[in-house]
Amino acid sequence: MIKNREPLSMAESMEYLKKSEEGEAELMAFIKKFTKLEAKSAKELRQKLKDLDLIKIDDNHIVKIIDLLPQDQEELNKILIDTSLDEDETKKILETVKQYK
Repeated sequence: MIKNREPLSMAESMEYLKKSEEGEAELMAFIKKFTKLEAKSAKELRQKLKDLDLIKIDDNHIVKIIDLLPQDQEELNKILIDTSLDEDETKKILETVKQYK
């Protein structure tokens, strides 16, 4: 049953799989291959990105930033194709992401 339609990063989705009665081990193993952060760190990063109060990025963008952890402006622009950030906004996002590398 769907209770909430909030985008989740791969790390955050692992928490829900762990709580599952069926214990989807194969799915968890697959997600772990691509997850760079633990769920707690992903939540902290999500909150810090939201606290930047950048109007141009939404929850879907934040999830992709958490999943991919861009290292430079070029990588960030590939994630935010439909959004044009100025240099200051890009710098703020990248500095926040660097704390979690």
